[in-house]
Amino acid sequence: MTYQEKIAALRTGMKNQQIDAYLIPSSDPHISEYLPERYKVIAWLSGFTGSAGTLLITADFAGLWTDSRYFVQATEQLQESGVSLMKLVVQNAPEYADWTAQNLREGAVLAFDGKLVSAQVAHIVQETVSPAGIQVKGNIDLFEEIWQQRPALPKEKAYLLNAAETGQSVPSKIQAIREKMKAFRADYHVISTLDDLAWALNIRGNDVNCNPVVLGFVLIGPDQVQLFINPEKLDPAAKETLASAGIATVDYDRIWNAIGSLPAGSRLLIDPRRNCHALYANIPASVTIVEKTNPSTDLKAIKNELEIALTRETMVKDGVALTRFFKWLEEEMAKGSQDLSEGSISDKLRDFRAEQADFVGESFDTIAGYREHGALPHYKITETSNSKLEARGLFLIDSGGQYRGGTTDITRVVSLGGITEEEKKDYTLVLKGMIEGSTTIFPKNSRGYQIDAITRKPLWDAYRNYGHGTGHGVGFFLNVHEGPHVFNAAPVDVPIQTGMITSIEPGLYLEGKYGIRIENLVLAIESEKNYFGEFMAFETLTLCYISTDLIDTRWLDEKHIQWVNDYHQMVYERLAPHLNEEEQNWLREKTAKI
Repeated sequence: MTYQEKIAALRTGMKNQQIDAYLIPSSDPHISEYLPERYKVIAWLSGFTGSAGTLLITADFAGLWTDSRYFVQATEQLQESGVSLMKLVVQNAPEYADWTAQNLREGAVLAFDGKLVSAQVAHIVQETVSPAGIQVKGNIDLFEEIWQQRPALPKEKAYLLNAAETGQSVPSKIQAIREKMKAFRADYHVISTLDDLAWALNIRGNDVNCNPVVLGFVLIGPDQVQLFINPEKLDPAAKETLASAGIATVDYDRIWNAIGSLPAGSRLLIDPRRNCHALYANIPASVTIVEKTNPSTDLKAIKNELEIALTRETMVKDGVALTRFFKWLEEEMAKGSQDLSEGSISDKLRDFRAEQADFVGESFDTIAGYREHGALPHYKITETSNSKLEARGLFLIDSGGQYRGGTTDITRVVSLGGITEEEKKDYTLVLKGMIEGSTTIFPKNSRGYQIDAITRKPLWDAYRNYGHGTGHGVGFFLNVHEGPHVFNAAPVDVPIQTGMITSIEPGLYLEGKYGIRIENLVLAIESEKNYFGEFMAFETLTLCYISTDLIDTRWLDEKHIQWVNDYHQMVYERLAPHLNEEEQNWLREKTAKI
């Protein structure tokens, strides 16, 4: 079926059920960013493969709302679908709800599959369209009928980590969650988000590409903890280990009955942003709902001493792989190789990482953007877009690895030749912003939007900016995008705390020309306590050289030059013992003082 035929089939289903508008978010019953194949509904229906977007279909309109990261990608991918790109003014804002309220008639019906919409979004949609006389039905899945040969849920095996690998036992983590529940006077707590589940139970899996998570739900009660999971995913030894930690395993689909059977008068702690509407709607009216962020979301963001130590070791492994990769790339370009493409280079980088101990997989699909493709922050290589590299222009590569000792995420830009003064200036300003963010001293309880502004200032001073956030939290052998903290312009009221790992990744993008982004991961640490209060700083964790042939020192102050030299000295000292003599010599040249 073509995309237009699929949309026509959906409209037939809507007509049969007297639905005027059908809402389709990029999500699943666990409100995931990255989805199992079964829930990649937007890609199946329209061709758009970005990780953030919402489709709205009516009898005579089809629109996709997404943010600036995906404008170019969506324009290309939607060409054959008949779907219009609706550019979000504010990232993640439910602007499709406003469009619905303004364009549907009074008495119209808006429907969606409640398993794919968070309780928070469902509430916002209801509040927005109800005053316009629009009825909302949140329990209709039209795809089960029209998506023939829809992928089944994954059945790959799950596996357990022990406290020696994570720094904290499962009973200890459950106890920490229960302490938070007690503070909210909650008898029960349900966890739907897969990274929260993975952290709480020290369990990992292969159900979502690049994210080492397993599909499931957790229900914590006064005297029992239940894991709702496909029983085939766990071998007898894993079930026994969980049972010894007080975790009962229950069939995945029984979560709905479990929530619907909560005792009258009990109190349920539930996060409306991290649980789907269908689960929320199943809560009995006799149960008091306590809406708070999942305790595990806050707890797992603060890495313990072992997680930090293992992450530092993992950065050495990743740095060795990256050093060998960039050395190989430089040598291949020097030989005039005609076989280098964005795709083949991405595969080669994965091969270098796979040589490292404890490597499990990539932490996200590598973004390898040559020249104009570098200007697409979330560029995805396709058969038609897979550019060949030539001895000119900028090459941006954003990549990461999943290791049993941590998760990495790094972006570097290298010159392939013929670089202009404009490109050098822009590169230097982006580097300057990254250095400013990485070296800032800030009072305890500062928020991410303050770090965002500090990082952007060198670009703002030159009348430049970028459309994405400055940084995101990163998990420990978990999701590469981890909340609740974030460094962006939104006033997210989450303080930066000691032990949080975050990216700092300013950028600059000129559509059709080039893109520049330089990214390191940093650890929030205590700095000084004095009369004026407690202050914090960042420790840079990422270990990989930064291209100095692209730096125009006229745009840097002495402190920025000193940072580059100190950083490069650290990179060389940490990586050299793990490299052979030829690799050491190459890295020594790349990390020479400027």
